[in-house]
Amino acid sequence: MTYAGIQMFMDKLNQLINRNDIPSINKQRIKRQRPQFQLLYQELDFIIQTLFIEDHQDFEELNDLKKRLIYAAQEEEYNVDLFLSDVHIRNYSHLTTSGDFLRSLNPYNVMRSFNSVVNQFLSIFHIRNNEHSTTLEDFNPSLNIDDIRRAIKSVQVEFMRMKNDSSPRPPRTLNQFAAAQSSRSRNSLGSKKVLDEIFVGIDGDAELIRDKLVEDQRKLDVVSIVGMGGIGKTTLATKVFNDGYVKHHFHVRVWVTVSQTYNKRGVLTQILESISGQLDLEKDNDSRLRELVHKNLMGRRYLIVIDDIWHIETWDNLKVFFPHDNTGSRILLTSRQTEVAKHANSDGLIHHVGYLNKERSWELLCQKVFQGNECPEWSIKPGMQIVENCQGLPLAVVVIAGVLAKETRSEEFWVKIAERTSSYIVGDHNRCMVTLSLSYNHLPPYLRECFLYLGGFPEDYKFQVQRLIWLWVAEGFIQEDGNRSLEDIAEDYLMDLVDRNLVILADTSSNFDGGVKACKVHDFVRELCLEKAKEERFILQRDPQFCNDITSPYNPVRMFINEESLDSCSIYPSTQNLRTILCFRSSNAIAQCCCLFVLLRVLDLQKCELVDFPDGMGLLVNLRYLAIWNSSKAVLPSVICNLWNLQTLIYITDGGHSIDLPRNISDLVNLRHLWSNDPYTKSMKMLFFLPSIKKPMNLQTISDVQLGKGVDNFQKCFPYIKELSCIPSSSGEQNDFKSLTYLEKLKLSNGFRRVEGVTFPTSLKSLALDKCLLGCSDMSVIQSLPNLQALKLEHSSFEARCWNTDGQVFPQLKFLRLSRLLMTEWEAYSRSFPCLRQLEVIRCEFLEGIPLEMGDIPTLELIKIKFSSNSVIESVRSIEEEQRDLGNFDLKIDI
Repeated sequence: MTYAGIQMFMDKLNQLINRNDIPSINKQRIKRQRPQFQLLYQELDFIIQTLFIEDHQDFEELNDLKKRLIYAAQEEEYNVDLFLSDVHIRNYSHLTTSGDFLRSLNPYNVMRSFNSVVNQFLSIFHIRNNEHSTTLEDFNPSLNIDDIRRAIKSVQVEFMRMKNDSSPRPPRTLNQFAAAQSSRSRNSLGSKKVLDEIFVGIDGDAELIRDKLVEDQRKLDVVSIVGMGGIGKTTLATKVFNDGYVKHHFHVRVWVTVSQTYNKRGVLTQILESISGQLDLEKDNDSRLRELVHKNLMGRRYLIVIDDIWHIETWDNLKVFFPHDNTGSRILLTSRQTEVAKHANSDGLIHHVGYLNKERSWELLCQKVFQGNECPEWSIKPGMQIVENCQGLPLAVVVIAGVLAKETRSEEFWVKIAERTSSYIVGDHNRCMVTLSLSYNHLPPYLRECFLYLGGFPEDYKFQVQRLIWLWVAEGFIQEDGNRSLEDIAEDYLMDLVDRNLVILADTSSNFDGGVKACKVHDFVRELCLEKAKEERFILQRDPQFCNDITSPYNPVRMFINEESLDSCSIYPSTQNLRTILCFRSSNAIAQCCCLFVLLRVLDLQKCELVDFPDGMGLLVNLRYLAIWNSSKAVLPSVICNLWNLQTLIYITDGGHSIDLPRNISDLVNLRHLWSNDPYTKSMKMLFFLPSIKKPMNLQTISDVQLGKGVDNFQKCFPYIKELSCIPSSSGEQNDFKSLTYLEKLKLSNGFRRVEGVTFPTSLKSLALDKCLLGCSDMSVIQSLPNLQALKLEHSSFEARCWNTDGQVFPQLKFLRLSRLLMTEWEAYSRSFPCLRQLEVIRCEFLEGIPLEMGDIPTLELIKIKFSSNSVIESVRSIEEEQRDLGNFDLKIDI
């Protein structure tokens, strides 16, 4: 727990004290404890003001007191959560169909030793106890906070004893303190432009590899890039992959990441999705996937980049996927192992990436720290010492640059970093890790848990930014900051880690479209996460090697179940404080036994197909994040509405169903995000149907939803909604979105029916229209939206055959997508789109061309064309040629 965790615990106490409208906690046994909750809240509030918010010198004794307070708060949160679980189990015992199952969920059983985990799991079906069967009456946790209050009081007394006599300063509020803590991070994912990768000293290498890939040889050829981890293999391959001539030369370009643990199905899926976008592939077996790969590549000149391949056996398995049909196709490998490259093609080009020299290292450091500005003279001497100590390893240089860029720029600090890096040389794996650990040591406390959390995910995992942020919030890692949402603050945290070069942005082309969608971490950085997590008892339960870790009984334990983890509950330690289970593969055993751990906060079973909703899931009253795949029911079970702490609910069911929401869904007073999608086609969202609602909800995000006749409009349901995807009503009343003053992202899908009476709020930043049949007058309304940054018109959403933007101005529009429109003529002028940065035209088969004037937009960076007519392609080539003649080489064309 950190300060942010204490904030979230106090929010829970506040609800227990003051909320009478939450059925799950409006129980006499809980109400009787309100005086104790009130005392605890007051004690914590006072000591937080004293230790965390008031300004003090940062001395060792104060930090020790903060740790003691956090430990006391952590222990009491455990006691409160256990008490609430017991109340909930007793009140909702009718939810279980088996008394034995209820007994197995008794918190007493959950706290038993490691060897009894199997017995707990088996007790779901059969209780074996020759002496006495445990019942609820045997366990009756009381809520006694006297010990905790004494611990908090001792912290107060000791602090007052050692407090100096400095003049008092005006007190800051809890939120003002949090704002000061995170004030350095203010670049949001949606507003900050993602900088191109800084390439230093590799232009010659890139040209050599590019020329080899495009040479006039019909036979399939393999080219390899070899070097140690962190040397820049992937950076070099990326530069070649995105080269303009390479894009033009190859009909198909595919990037797949293999990593140390090879997953054949995963690679086949990556290839197919790279070629054709999101596909329904889950039901196809591996043979079918291999057949589809071969069919999609046959007869086409393709380039396949296979990044981070480790083993000869992996190559032997992969190479059979790719057809040898003399089309001039190429495969580009990156590997740490020279023998893999030689085995793939002993006669081909094997390019060894060398270390940067001192001058190139200095150039890279300066670009990363000063972003093109001139470096101060005082920085040269310590800076040259730093890059010399990095021994030419690019990863070490950029990570140290991240430390330097985020701290106050002073000669004293640079000299300190130079001295710290001079005690070792980056020449092998272990010493490289020591260099990278400097970046961790300089992380502010509020970022450390967010960073360590990344280590539990699989190697080369591509994090979906939205989901990662929801998880961070649910885990209690994000500090409150005034009126800003926790999700917005979490975006700042992520960008801070990006600025420190600890996290890499992926899918950066989507940055103009409402923010970056994905990110990842380097293998070495992930190893650093794991090492530091173990050192600091952050406790990432990944596999059996962690089972014997000794930790405080109140420390939260997090279980990450990856491909290498065994499929049995018996390998995991029984713990009274298991708080997180994230499952990255199908596991029936984990899906069944997870309900044994009543203190869970985060449970993600998206990969585990369940044939029914588990009885015990409704008893996990402490859950804040739940993701579950229930293949048999298109109804959200009403028992979920007992989980009053829930912030994020991801409910997945098989395609072809809408999901009926229960009438008491508004009992989930803390729910911020309600999401669903088809398990096989991730891009396809399942439809929620809301027949009625008792009271407004605090939702910020909801995927596709349709209101029933018993609901007047969206404002009465979701007054604070920020992201909404819905089916418009046939009547105009439900289509009044203007009153949704928090709404920033809206998607309307209307099944090729004209939308009537639709209005939009001025707060809207992103608008997607699908099958809505809008006319020119509707487009005039859209162009008047003052904050609109992204506009997607898809599947006949604009029914006019001609779109003339003369007289229309989209003042803030940065991203425009036209997809599957029947439009034939487009008359546009640069003044209509003064801020446009990316234009996409997809499958507009009747469109005669892109207006030449679009090339004159000074901010335009990318025009992307897919599956459109030859006349459209020719018009874009004309734009490219004209802009080159005018000296504009910044405009990129992707066809």
